Amino acid sequence: MPQIILLLLFAAIAWYGYRKFVADAEKLARRQQEVRRQQETGASGTLVKDPVTGEYRLKKPE
Repeated sequence: MPQIILLLLFAAIAWYGYRKFVADAEKLARRQQEVRRQQETGASGTLVKDPVTGEYRLKKPE
């Protein structure tokens, strides 16, 4: 019985690690795609509107 619990615990940790790895890889791919688009258009960043002041500022990297 303890072997099954240990195996399930290991499987859950492995699944969590895999999902974290995939999420990080997708985030990195999106960031690279954004940088590539900015280089193609010659833009220096993305502007976002501040809802409080109404001013536009450069989007901060995540």
